[in-house]
Amino acid sequence: MFKKIVLWVFFVSAVLAATYFWDKNKNITDNQDAGISGIVIQDSESNFLAGTSNEASGAFSQKELIVPDKYKAGAFAVSRKLNLPDGVTVSVFAAGLGSARAMAFSGEGNIFVTDLSGKVLLLRDADKDGAAEEIITVDQNLQNPHGVELFENNLYVGEEHQVVAYRNINEEGKYQSKEILITNLPSGAGHATRTVKIGPDRKIYVHVGSSCNVCEETDERRATILRYNLDGSFDRIIGAGLRNTVGFTFKNTSTGFELWAVDNGRDRIGDNIPPEEANLVYVSGQEETKNFGWPYCYGRGIANPEYPGRADYCQNQTEFPRYEMQAHSAPLGVAFAPDNFSKELSGDMIISFHGSWNRSEPTGYKVVRIDPDGSGGQAEDFITGWRDANGQVWGRPVDVKFSAEGDLFISDDLAGAVYRIRSKK
Repeated sequence: MFKKIVLWVFFVSAVLAATYFWDKNKNITDNQDAGISGIVIQDSESNFLAGTSNEASGAFSQKELIVPDKYKAGAFAVSRKLNLPDGVTVSVFAAGLGSARAMAFSGEGNIFVTDLSGKVLLLRDADKDGAAEEIITVDQNLQNPHGVELFENNLYVGEEHQVVAYRNINEEGKYQSKEILITNLPSGAGHATRTVKIGPDRKIYVHVGSSCNVCEETDERRATILRYNLDGSFDRIIGAGLRNTVGFTFKNTSTGFELWAVDNGRDRIGDNIPPEEANLVYVSGQEETKNFGWPYCYGRGIANPEYPGRADYCQNQTEFPRYEMQAHSAPLGVAFAPDNFSKELSGDMIISFHGSWNRSEPTGYKVVRIDPDGSGGQAEDFITGWRDANGQVWGRPVDVKFSAEGDLFISDDLAGAVYRIRSKK
Protein backbone atom coordinates (compact mmCIF):
# COMPACT_ATOMS: atom_id res chain seq x y z
CA MET A 1 0.00 0.00 0.00
CA PHE A 2 2.85 2.34 0.90
CA LYS A 3 4.53 1.71 -2.48
CA LYS A 4 1.27 2.53 -4.26
CA ILE A 5 0.99 5.85 -2.40
CA VAL A 6 4.59 6.75 -3.24
CA LEU A 7 4.03 5.90 -6.90
CA TRP A 8 0.83 7.95 -6.96
CA VAL A 9 2.54 11.00 -5.41
CA PHE A 10 5.41 10.66 -7.90
CA PHE A 11 2.94 10.48 -10.80
CA VAL A 12 0.98 13.58 -9.68
CA SER A 13 4.22 15.54 -9.18
CA ALA A 14 5.42 14.61 -12.65
CA VAL A 15 2.12 15.70 -14.19
CA LEU A 16 2.21 19.06 -12.36
CA ALA A 17 5.81 19.69 -13.40
CA ALA A 18 5.06 18.87 -17.02
CA THR A 19 2.02 21.17 -16.93
CA TYR A 20 4.11 24.01 -15.52
CA PHE A 21 6.79 23.79 -18.19
CA TRP A 22 4.18 23.35 -20.95
CA ASP A 23 2.35 26.49 -19.79
CA LYS A 24 5.61 28.42 -19.58
CA ASN A 25 6.64 27.40 -23.07
CA LYS A 26 3.12 28.07 -24.35
CA ASN A 27 3.26 31.64 -22.99
CA ILE A 28 6.56 32.21 -24.79
CA THR A 29 5.10 30.77 -27.99
CA ASP A 30 2.00 32.97 -27.64
CA ASN A 31 4.24 36.03 -27.25
CA GLN A 32 6.23 35.03 -30.31
CA ASP A 33 3.01 34.61 -32.29
CA ALA A 34 2.04 38.08 -31.11
CA GLY A 35 5.24 39.44 -32.60
CA ILE A 36 7.26 40.25 -29.47
CA SER A 37 9.65 37.27 -29.51
CA GLY A 38 8.79 36.17 -26.01
CA ILE A 39 10.18 39.37 -24.46
CA VAL A 40 7.96 41.45 -22.22
CA ILE A 41 8.34 45.15 -23.04
CA GLN A 42 9.39 46.98 -19.90
CA ASP A 43 7.44 49.95 -18.58
CA SER A 44 10.14 52.53 -18.01
CA GLU A 45 7.95 54.65 -15.69
CA SER A 46 7.40 51.72 -13.33
CA ASN A 47 11.15 51.17 -13.42
CA PHE A 48 11.77 54.80 -12.55
CA LEU A 49 9.48 54.62 -9.53
CA ALA A 50 11.51 51.59 -8.45
CA GLY A 51 14.75 53.53 -8.98
CA THR A 52 15.82 51.82 -12.20
CA SER A 53 14.43 54.07 -14.92
CA ASN A 54 15.88 54.02 -18.43
CA GLU A 55 16.20 57.78 -18.15
CA ALA A 56 17.98 60.00 -20.61
CA SER A 57 21.75 60.10 -20.28
CA GLY A 58 23.04 62.24 -17.43
CA ALA A 59 21.79 62.96 -13.92
CA PHE A 60 18.04 62.72 -13.37
CA SER A 61 16.31 63.98 -10.24
CA GLN A 62 13.03 65.03 -8.69
CA LYS A 63 12.34 68.75 -8.76
CA GLU A 64 9.67 71.05 -7.42
CA LEU A 65 7.21 72.30 -10.03
CA ILE A 66 7.36 76.10 -10.04
CA VAL A 67 3.80 77.48 -9.81
CA PRO A 68 2.96 81.21 -9.87
CA ASP A 69 0.70 82.20 -6.97
CA LYS A 70 -2.26 82.96 -9.25
CA TYR A 71 -2.28 79.34 -10.47
CA LYS A 72 -2.02 77.62 -7.08
CA ALA A 73 -5.47 76.04 -7.32
CA GLY A 74 -6.97 72.80 -8.59
CA ALA A 75 -4.19 70.32 -9.36
CA PHE A 76 -1.65 72.86 -8.12
CA ALA A 77 -3.25 73.62 -4.76
CA VAL A 78 -0.65 71.25 -3.35
CA SER A 79 3.05 70.97 -4.08
CA ARG A 80 3.88 68.92 -7.19
CA LYS A 81 7.16 67.36 -8.23
CA LEU A 82 8.42 66.09 -11.56
CA ASN A 83 11.50 64.07 -12.46
CA LEU A 84 13.80 65.81 -14.94
CA PRO A 85 17.40 65.77 -16.15
CA ASP A 86 19.76 68.15 -14.36
CA GLY A 87 19.94 71.55 -16.01
CA VAL A 88 16.24 71.52 -16.85
CA THR A 89 13.54 73.47 -14.98
CA VAL A 90 9.76 73.22 -15.25
CA SER A 91 7.10 75.77 -14.35
CA VAL A 92 3.40 76.34 -14.89
CA PHE A 93 2.91 78.83 -17.73
CA ALA A 94 -0.89 78.88 -17.34
CA ALA A 95 -3.59 76.85 -15.57
CA GLY A 96 -7.36 76.71 -15.30
CA LEU A 97 -7.54 75.84 -19.01
CA GLY A 98 -10.12 73.04 -18.92
CA SER A 99 -9.06 70.19 -21.20
CA ALA A 100 -5.96 71.84 -22.72
CA ARG A 101 -4.91 70.15 -25.95
CA ALA A 102 -2.99 71.48 -28.99
CA MET A 103 -0.92 74.69 -29.00
CA ALA A 104 0.31 77.28 -31.51
CA PHE A 105 2.60 80.28 -30.95
CA SER A 106 1.75 83.79 -32.02
CA GLY A 107 4.34 86.12 -33.53
CA GLU A 108 5.01 87.64 -30.10
CA GLY A 109 5.31 84.28 -28.36
CA ASN A 110 1.83 84.13 -26.85
CA ILE A 111 0.09 80.75 -27.05
CA PHE A 112 -3.18 79.74 -28.66
CA VAL A 113 -4.47 76.54 -27.05
CA THR A 114 -7.60 74.50 -27.64
CA ASP A 115 -9.85 73.32 -24.82
CA LEU A 116 -11.54 70.10 -25.89
CA SER A 117 -14.69 71.11 -24.01
CA GLY A 118 -15.37 73.67 -26.76
CA LYS A 119 -13.03 76.68 -26.58
CA VAL A 120 -10.05 78.28 -28.25
CA LEU A 121 -7.96 80.27 -25.76
CA LEU A 122 -5.11 82.75 -26.02
CA LEU A 123 -2.50 82.77 -23.23
CA ARG A 124 -0.85 86.20 -23.09
CA ASP A 125 2.50 86.78 -21.44
CA ALA A 126 2.93 90.45 -22.21
CA ASP A 127 5.67 91.06 -19.62
CA LYS A 128 7.63 87.96 -20.74
CA ASP A 129 8.15 86.66 -17.21
CA GLY A 130 7.43 83.05 -18.20
CA ALA A 131 3.80 82.95 -17.01
CA ALA A 132 0.61 84.05 -18.72
CA GLU A 133 -1.07 86.90 -16.89
CA GLU A 134 -4.13 86.87 -19.14
CA ILE A 135 -6.30 84.06 -20.55
CA ILE A 136 -8.54 85.23 -23.40
CA THR A 137 -11.41 83.23 -24.89
CA VAL A 138 -11.08 83.55 -28.67
CA ASP A 139 -14.12 81.39 -29.47
CA GLN A 140 -16.38 78.90 -27.72
CA ASN A 141 -19.23 76.41 -28.24
CA LEU A 142 -17.11 74.46 -30.73
CA GLN A 143 -17.35 70.71 -31.37
CA ASN A 144 -14.35 68.96 -29.81
CA PRO A 145 -11.76 71.51 -30.93
CA HIS A 146 -8.28 70.02 -30.91
CA GLY A 147 -5.84 70.97 -33.70
CA VAL A 148 -4.66 74.57 -33.90
CA GLU A 149 -2.16 76.24 -36.23
CA LEU A 150 -1.22 79.86 -36.91
CA PHE A 151 -0.13 80.63 -40.46
CA GLU A 152 0.21 84.08 -42.02
CA ASN A 153 -2.01 85.72 -39.37
CA ASN A 154 -4.77 83.15 -39.88
CA LEU A 155 -5.61 80.73 -37.08
CA TYR A 156 -6.73 77.27 -38.22
CA VAL A 157 -8.71 75.10 -35.78
CA GLY A 158 -9.78 71.51 -36.24
CA GLU A 159 -13.21 70.62 -34.91
CA GLU A 160 -14.47 67.06 -35.09
CA HIS A 161 -16.45 67.71 -38.27
CA GLN A 162 -14.71 70.67 -39.88
CA VAL A 163 -11.73 73.03 -40.03
CA VAL A 164 -12.34 76.72 -39.41
CA ALA A 165 -10.07 79.69 -40.08
CA TYR A 166 -9.98 82.90 -38.03
CA ARG A 167 -8.76 85.52 -40.49
CA ASN A 168 -6.27 88.25 -39.52
CA ILE A 169 -6.18 87.34 -35.86
CA ASN A 170 -4.13 89.61 -33.61
CA GLU A 171 -2.25 89.36 -30.30
CA GLU A 172 -5.43 90.14 -28.36
CA GLY A 173 -7.30 87.22 -29.91
CA LYS A 174 -9.52 89.41 -32.08
CA TYR A 175 -10.06 88.40 -35.71
CA GLN A 176 -11.56 89.97 -38.81
CA SER A 177 -13.76 87.04 -39.84
CA LYS A 178 -14.39 83.35 -39.19
CA GLU A 179 -14.51 81.04 -42.20
CA ILE A 180 -15.56 77.39 -42.34
CA LEU A 181 -12.79 76.19 -44.60
CA ILE A 182 -13.12 72.39 -44.71
CA THR A 183 -16.51 70.78 -44.14
CA ASN A 184 -18.02 67.34 -43.71
CA LEU A 185 -15.10 65.57 -42.04
CA PRO A 186 -16.03 62.10 -40.74
CA SER A 187 -17.57 62.45 -37.28
CA GLY A 188 -19.99 60.93 -34.82
CA ALA A 189 -18.05 57.84 -33.71
CA GLY A 190 -14.68 56.79 -32.39
CA HIS A 191 -11.73 59.15 -32.34
CA ALA A 192 -13.03 62.71 -32.41
CA THR A 193 -9.91 64.91 -32.45
CA ARG A 194 -8.70 66.48 -35.70
CA THR A 195 -5.08 67.58 -35.77
CA VAL A 196 -4.43 70.42 -38.23
CA LYS A 197 -1.02 71.62 -39.43
CA ILE A 198 0.32 73.69 -42.32
CA GLY A 199 3.28 72.05 -44.01
CA PRO A 200 6.38 73.66 -45.54
CA ASP A 201 4.62 73.15 -48.89
CA ARG A 202 1.83 75.52 -47.81
CA LYS A 203 -0.69 72.68 -47.69
CA ILE A 204 -3.13 71.87 -44.87
CA TYR A 205 -2.64 68.45 -43.28
CA VAL A 206 -5.50 66.95 -41.25
CA HIS A 207 -5.58 63.66 -39.38
CA VAL A 208 -8.87 61.79 -39.01
CA GLY A 209 -8.79 58.85 -36.59
CA SER A 210 -10.64 55.56 -36.83
CA SER A 211 -14.29 55.13 -35.85
CA CYS A 212 -13.55 52.02 -33.80
CA ASN A 213 -10.91 49.89 -32.10
CA VAL A 214 -10.58 47.44 -35.03
CA CYS A 215 -12.90 47.40 -38.05
CA GLU A 216 -13.03 47.89 -41.80
CA GLU A 217 -14.04 51.51 -42.38
CA THR A 218 -16.68 52.48 -44.91
CA ASP A 219 -15.23 56.01 -45.26
CA GLU A 220 -11.75 55.92 -46.80
CA ARG A 221 -10.85 59.17 -45.02
CA ARG A 222 -10.88 57.41 -41.66
CA ALA A 223 -7.50 56.44 -40.12
CA THR A 224 -5.60 58.68 -42.56
CA ILE A 225 -3.76 61.95 -42.91
CA LEU A 226 -5.51 64.11 -45.49
CA ARG A 227 -4.00 67.00 -47.43
CA TYR A 228 -5.85 70.11 -48.57
CA ASN A 229 -4.97 73.29 -50.39
CA LEU A 230 -5.02 76.58 -48.49
CA ASP A 231 -8.40 77.42 -50.04
CA GLY A 232 -9.87 74.29 -48.43
CA SER A 233 -10.08 72.19 -51.58
CA PHE A 234 -9.12 68.53 -51.19
CA ASP A 235 -5.77 67.37 -52.54
CA ARG A 236 -5.09 63.74 -51.55
CA ILE A 237 -4.63 61.13 -48.82
CA ILE A 238 -0.92 61.07 -47.94
CA GLY A 239 -0.94 58.31 -45.29
CA ALA A 240 -3.39 55.47 -44.54
CA GLY A 241 -3.77 52.67 -42.01
CA LEU A 242 -3.07 55.16 -39.19
CA ARG A 243 -5.52 54.27 -36.43
CA ASN A 244 -5.15 57.38 -34.29
CA THR A 245 -2.27 59.66 -35.24
CA VAL A 246 -3.03 62.62 -33.01
CA GLY A 247 0.53 63.92 -33.13
CA PHE A 248 2.55 64.69 -36.23
CA THR A 249 5.23 67.20 -37.16
CA PHE A 250 7.45 68.28 -40.04
CA LYS A 251 11.21 67.95 -40.22
CA ASN A 252 13.16 69.98 -42.75
CA THR A 253 15.80 68.15 -44.78
CA SER A 254 18.40 69.12 -47.36
CA THR A 255 16.03 68.07 -50.16
CA GLY A 256 12.66 69.19 -48.73
CA PHE A 257 10.83 67.91 -45.67
CA GLU A 258 9.55 64.80 -43.90
CA LEU A 259 6.30 64.25 -42.01
CA TRP A 260 6.78 62.20 -38.83
CA ALA A 261 3.87 60.95 -36.76
CA VAL A 262 3.06 58.94 -33.63
CA ASP A 263 0.23 56.43 -33.79
CA ASN A 264 -1.90 54.88 -31.02
CA GLY A 265 -2.30 51.12 -31.37
CA ARG A 266 -5.42 49.07 -30.82
CA ASP A 267 -6.74 47.73 -27.49
CA ARG A 268 -7.81 44.41 -25.97
CA ILE A 269 -5.11 41.97 -27.07
CA GLY A 270 -2.74 42.34 -24.13
CA ASP A 271 -0.88 44.71 -21.84
CA ASN A 272 2.27 44.73 -23.95
CA ILE A 273 0.93 44.54 -27.49
CA PRO A 274 0.58 46.17 -29.88
CA PRO A 275 3.48 48.63 -29.65
CA GLU A 276 2.81 52.32 -30.08
CA GLU A 277 4.50 53.64 -33.21
CA ALA A 278 6.59 56.50 -34.55
CA ASN A 279 6.24 56.56 -38.33
CA LEU A 280 7.83 58.36 -41.24
CA VAL A 281 4.58 58.96 -43.12
CA TYR A 282 5.57 61.22 -45.98
CA VAL A 283 8.61 62.70 -47.73
CA SER A 284 8.18 65.78 -49.91
CA GLY A 285 7.67 64.79 -53.54
CA GLN A 286 6.45 61.30 -52.62
CA GLU A 287 3.67 60.19 -54.95
CA GLU A 288 2.56 56.95 -53.33
CA THR A 289 0.28 56.80 -50.30
CA LYS A 290 1.94 54.64 -47.67
CA ASN A 291 -0.31 52.27 -45.72
CA PHE A 292 0.69 51.47 -42.14
CA GLY A 293 -1.53 48.43 -41.75
CA TRP A 294 -4.50 49.21 -39.51
CA PRO A 295 -6.99 47.49 -39.15
CA TYR A 296 -5.37 44.33 -40.48
CA CYS A 297 -1.92 44.65 -38.93
CA TYR A 298 0.09 46.10 -36.09
CA GLY A 299 3.77 46.62 -35.37
CA ARG A 300 6.21 45.15 -37.84
CA GLY A 301 3.71 43.42 -40.09
CA ILE A 302 1.88 41.30 -37.49
CA ALA A 303 -1.66 40.31 -38.52
CA ASN A 304 -4.38 41.20 -36.02
CA PRO A 305 -6.16 38.13 -34.60
CA GLU A 306 -9.38 39.23 -36.32
CA TYR A 307 -7.64 38.99 -39.71
CA PRO A 308 -5.38 35.90 -39.77
CA GLY A 309 -5.71 35.67 -43.53
CA ARG A 310 -3.94 39.03 -43.92
CA ALA A 311 -0.53 37.81 -42.71
CA ASP A 312 1.09 37.96 -46.14
CA TYR A 313 -0.40 41.40 -46.82
CA CYS A 314 0.88 42.68 -43.48
CA GLN A 315 4.40 41.44 -44.13
CA ASN A 316 4.74 42.52 -47.74
CA GLN A 317 2.39 45.42 -48.48
CA THR A 318 2.46 47.68 -45.43
CA GLU A 319 4.93 50.14 -43.95
CA PHE A 320 6.62 49.19 -40.69
CA PRO A 321 7.15 51.72 -37.88
CA ARG A 322 10.54 53.39 -37.62
CA TYR A 323 10.35 53.15 -33.83
CA GLU A 324 8.19 51.09 -31.48
CA MET A 325 7.20 52.15 -27.96
CA GLN A 326 5.49 50.69 -24.89
CA ALA A 327 1.96 49.49 -25.67
CA HIS A 328 -0.94 51.65 -24.44
CA SER A 329 1.26 54.65 -23.62
CA ALA A 330 -0.95 56.80 -25.90
CA PRO A 331 1.55 59.09 -27.65
CA LEU A 332 -0.23 62.33 -28.53
CA GLY A 333 2.44 64.95 -29.17
CA VAL A 334 5.72 64.90 -31.10
CA ALA A 335 8.38 67.50 -31.88
CA PHE A 336 12.07 67.58 -32.77
CA ALA A 337 14.33 69.33 -30.26
CA PRO A 338 16.10 72.38 -31.75
CA ASP A 339 19.71 73.45 -31.15
CA ASN A 340 18.67 76.34 -28.94
CA PHE A 341 16.95 74.03 -26.46
CA SER A 342 19.91 71.75 -25.87
CA LYS A 343 22.95 70.91 -27.97
CA GLU A 344 22.95 67.41 -26.49
CA LEU A 345 19.30 66.78 -27.35
CA SER A 346 19.29 68.58 -30.69
CA GLY A 347 17.44 66.49 -33.27
CA ASP A 348 15.95 64.15 -30.69
CA MET A 349 12.29 63.25 -31.08
CA ILE A 350 10.33 64.47 -28.03
CA ILE A 351 7.08 62.54 -27.49
CA SER A 352 4.32 62.98 -24.91
CA PHE A 353 2.65 59.87 -23.46
CA HIS A 354 -0.93 60.71 -22.46
CA GLY A 355 -1.20 57.44 -20.51
CA SER A 356 -3.17 54.22 -20.61
CA TRP A 357 -6.84 53.79 -19.81
CA ASN A 358 -7.36 50.00 -19.70
CA ARG A 359 -3.95 48.41 -19.04
CA SER A 360 -3.84 46.24 -15.90
CA GLU A 361 -0.75 48.17 -14.76
CA PRO A 362 -1.08 51.79 -15.93
CA THR A 363 1.69 53.18 -18.11
CA GLY A 364 2.59 56.48 -19.75
CA TYR A 365 1.81 59.89 -18.20
CA LYS A 366 5.24 61.25 -19.12
CA VAL A 367 7.43 62.73 -21.85
CA VAL A 368 10.12 60.65 -23.52
CA ARG A 369 12.88 61.22 -26.06
CA ILE A 370 14.23 59.14 -28.90
CA ASP A 371 17.79 59.82 -30.04
CA PRO A 372 17.94 58.49 -33.61
CA ASP A 373 21.74 58.35 -33.41
CA GLY A 374 22.52 57.31 -29.86
CA SER A 375 19.69 55.36 -28.23
CA GLY A 376 19.18 52.60 -30.77
CA GLY A 377 15.67 53.88 -31.32
CA GLN A 378 14.60 53.21 -27.74
CA ALA A 379 12.37 55.71 -25.93
CA GLU A 380 14.09 57.14 -22.87
CA ASP A 381 12.37 59.01 -20.05
CA PHE A 382 12.73 62.77 -20.24
CA ILE A 383 10.07 64.06 -17.82
CA THR A 384 8.11 61.78 -15.48
CA GLY A 385 6.04 62.19 -12.33
CA TRP A 386 2.52 63.00 -13.50
CA ARG A 387 1.83 59.53 -12.11
CA ASP A 388 3.35 59.74 -8.65
CA ALA A 389 5.07 57.13 -6.49
CA ASN A 390 1.69 56.11 -5.04
CA GLY A 391 0.28 55.41 -8.51
CA GLN A 392 -1.95 58.49 -8.46
CA VAL A 393 -2.30 60.32 -11.77
CA TRP A 394 -2.61 64.10 -11.49
CA GLY A 395 -1.60 65.11 -15.03
CA ARG A 396 -1.72 63.81 -18.61
CA PRO A 397 0.62 65.41 -21.19
CA VAL A 398 -0.86 66.11 -24.63
CA ASP A 399 0.98 68.44 -27.00
CA VAL A 400 4.69 69.28 -27.07
CA LYS A 401 5.95 72.37 -28.87
CA PHE A 402 9.18 74.38 -28.94
CA SER A 403 9.11 78.19 -28.98
CA ALA A 404 11.36 80.30 -31.19
CA GLU A 405 13.50 80.94 -28.10
CA GLY A 406 14.03 77.20 -27.62
CA ASP A 407 11.74 76.59 -24.63
CA LEU A 408 9.58 73.47 -24.58
CA PHE A 409 5.88 73.86 -23.80
CA ILE A 410 3.65 70.93 -22.81
CA SER A 411 -0.14 70.98 -22.52
CA ASP A 412 -2.01 68.86 -19.97
CA ASP A 413 -5.72 68.09 -20.38
CA LEU A 414 -6.16 66.59 -16.90
CA ALA A 415 -4.50 69.30 -14.83
CA GLY A 416 -5.80 71.91 -17.30
CA ALA A 417 -2.41 73.53 -17.72
CA VAL A 418 0.49 74.44 -19.97
CA TYR A 419 4.03 73.89 -18.65
CA ARG A 420 7.22 75.68 -19.66
CA ILE A 421 10.44 73.65 -19.70
CA ARG A 422 13.77 75.47 -19.90
CA SER A 423 17.17 73.94 -20.47
CA LYS A 424 20.53 75.50 -19.72
CA LYS A 425 21.64 76.87 -23.04
